[in-house]
Amino acid sequence: MAESPPGQLAGSGPLSFDLTGRPWIGVLRCDGVQEEMSLRTVFAEAGRVRRLVGDLPTQEFALLRLLLAVAHDALDGPRDIDHWADLWDDEGCFAPVDAYLAEYRDRLDLLDAQAPFFQVSGLQTGKGEVSSLNRIVADVPNGDPFFTSRMPGVERLGFAEAARWVVHAHAFDTSGIKSGAEGDARVKGRKVYPLGVGWAGALGGVFAEGSTLRETLLLNLVAADTGGIRFDSGDRPAWRRDPDGPGVLDGRQPSGVRDLYTWPTRRLRLHFDENGVHGVVLGYGDPLGAHNMHTREPMTAWRRSPAQEKKRGEPVVYLPRDHDPSRAAWRGLASLIAGRTESSQGAEVAPFLRPGVLEWVSRLATEGVLERSFLIRTRVIGAVYGTQQSVIDEIVDDRLSMGVVLLHDRDRAYGTQAVDAVSDAEGAVTALGDLATDLARAAGAESDGPRGTARDQGFGALDGPYRAWLAGLAEAQDPYLAREGWKRDIRRIVEQLGRQLLETAGEAAWAGRTVPAKQGTQWLNSGLAEAWFRARLTKVLGAPQAAAAPTAGRTAPTSDDLLPKVTA
Repeated sequence: MAESPPGQLAGSGPLSFDLTGRPWIGVLRCDGVQEEMSLRTVFAEAGRVRRLVGDLPTQEFALLRLLLAVAHDALDGPRDIDHWADLWDDEGCFAPVDAYLAEYRDRLDLLDAQAPFFQVSGLQTGKGEVSSLNRIVADVPNGDPFFTSRMPGVERLGFAEAARWVVHAHAFDTSGIKSGAEGDARVKGRKVYPLGVGWAGALGGVFAEGSTLRETLLLNLVAADTGGIRFDSGDRPAWRRDPDGPGVLDGRQPSGVRDLYTWPTRRLRLHFDENGVHGVVLGYGDPLGAHNMHTREPMTAWRRSPAQEKKRGEPVVYLPRDHDPSRAAWRGLASLIAGRTESSQGAEVAPFLRPGVLEWVSRLATEGVLERSFLIRTRVIGAVYGTQQSVIDEIVDDRLSMGVVLLHDRDRAYGTQAVDAVSDAEGAVTALGDLATDLARAAGAESDGPRGTARDQGFGALDGPYRAWLAGLAEAQDPYLAREGWKRDIRRIVEQLGRQLLETAGEAAWAGRTVPAKQGTQWLNSGLAEAWFRARLTKVLGAPQAAAAPTAGRTAPTSDDLLPKVTA
């Protein structure tokens, strides 16, 4: 392995990789071509780029936050909704970014000797150890090298890919014992003990996606006068602060989103030569507690935590609402679109808060800056950690298309019907699971497995139809009639799944047996199980004839009617 020239510290010297001018950010252009772009080109071409493309979805999330920090700082705003509207109407709104990047070019060089991008110059451990790049490349799980295409590990990276993983490490690095750097007061026995995952790893990441990267950046560019999100006058990103040393400044808190999106949760230094990067020193950076950060962090939903309130002795504690990899995003729609007033349902304190970026889009819809039918994709991305947060077990990546009218604060009919439609699906799938349970009981078999399988099948069968229905809901003239059409679709799909369960239940379930009941016992067979199933569906969805009947002389649209119309 080639090392740095003799007499020269590893990771220093005249080599340069200027992130403002060298291609390193993966993008998908609107014409379907995938390529890498520099920071300057990304902003110049944002209207012709469909979206970012990361090595992992979490990398895409981390890179988007980096671009948002650049945009906020270069545009010094948006100051208010009028400033934002001017940016939205101006195709050249990111023109000031070019001069901004030129001004801070020296701080945006991955290999700079004095202030390397997102790194600490001269960072070293007491014994001068240099770790494998496996430490920062998240698709090579420590201890499980067989679950990667890079088996057995990463020996070398090009500078472009290394830059992406540096950004990702600050956002999503795992916890665990880290190397102790010289000059870090937290070192005990040459180690620093677990201080938690990178800041974005603590979130259930959420952002609004438009039809181009330009729209995506602007939709998530929250104005400084937005209620519920704090913006301090001194807010600035990492490259406009003094370079970090190995230690930390105790008690420092983010000054706003520019600071937060570039928060240095790690101290690291790449080791490289002219052919690329071959090692890394990685340690802990500035810790950041997640409790009650809802006034700072807009890219996650929040949940109230009574347990933390009791533990901390505080009246209200909100924590990030993370993603469940077994649960599709649409099933948690309420936490994404229900506003603070609605989610509280009359309670003094709301049990959950929707993400600040969606509060912002709600404001744009409510004040008429965006058309009610304007379509966004709510993207959810997050990491699921295992074994004391020392490894990434799974990555969540999902999206929901919806009209912004669903976020409208003064016209809640569409949003309410969308959330209630999820409840309709949940109730019908529960009825399907109950049918599987009853058939297993009738046959004298164990019921937990069949119930879980039936529920998975139910949600799987409803997943595509609900997404299509939701995407077209904003075009419906009457959201209540649209929901009636959705109920009919649920009934058709779930009844078909129920018939399949009945057909495969077997003779033992058809014959039945005596089972315990609330009062004594009763004879349970597949016939009675079917009757109960249909009664439960009626309770959830209403009587079949009622759901199918037209209202006030109008025909309720089906989910097929609500599919977005695509023209060549």
